[in-house]
Amino acid sequence: MDDFWALPPVARTWTALTFLTSCCVYGGVISGARLIFAPSYVFKLPVPELWRIFTSFCITGSDWAVLYDTTLEKESPRFTRPGDFFVYILFLGVFILATAGGVLGGYTFLSPMILALAYTYSQDNRRKKVNFFIVQLEAKWLPWAMLVAALVLGGPYAMMYQGTGIIAAHLYDFLTRLYPIFGGGRNYIQTPKIITRWFGGEVKRAQSKGFGTSFAPQAQQATRPSNGFSTAFSSPWSSRGQGRRLGGD
Repeated sequence: MDDFWALPPVARTWTALTFLTSCCVYGGVISGARLIFAPSYVFKLPVPELWRIFTSFCITGSDWAVLYDTTLEKESPRFTRPGDFFVYILFLGVFILATAGGVLGGYTFLSPMILALAYTYSQDNRRKKVNFFIVQLEAKWLPWAMLVAALVLGGPYAMMYQGTGIIAAHLYDFLTRLYPIFGGGRNYIQTPKIITRWFGGEVKRAQSKGFGTSFAPQAQQATRPSNGFSTAFSSPWSSRGQGRRLGGD
């Protein structure tokens, strides 16, 4: 249990929901037909079944795949602020729902989501060695190996269905990194302040000045008189003793 609670918040919550949902479905506790994505039920009036949007990402297939969300949420340089990874997951989910669900008629989306996570992981760890079945390869080839496996095991439809995850992840990478850095454009996918606060982050407060805009620091520490101990930001004299006046006792 200690390992579970040590997971970052998004990965921990998603793992728990996936485990519980899949156990309930395959254990016969609840029918999977009530949890899969079905537009006619999602948008049904007067009572839309909106939970299907979320539970369709929490039902596994015949086997469990390795999720890369823990590594991405904790270590990826893309997600430096609280809530960035959550917004990334939301973006992937909306795109996969629109393509794999709306265009291709899919009803569970954990497989394309895993492929999306694997693609982002491969971009952050291009030279790292990973194992895929019995083959060791560089991480940059991992999503394409998974896509070929989907083609061999499931046919062209499975490849297109899971390939929507790669397209979603690449689109996120383009809008947040490639276009702003290399194209001189603006990053329009910003983490809202309410989500940053929700994940425990501090939002800098902007203050209008006559010469522009300044940002107040997140927290300020009270200064104390030196007592002989030095700090990383102290001057060479701050590590001296209190001293005495020349000529005094």
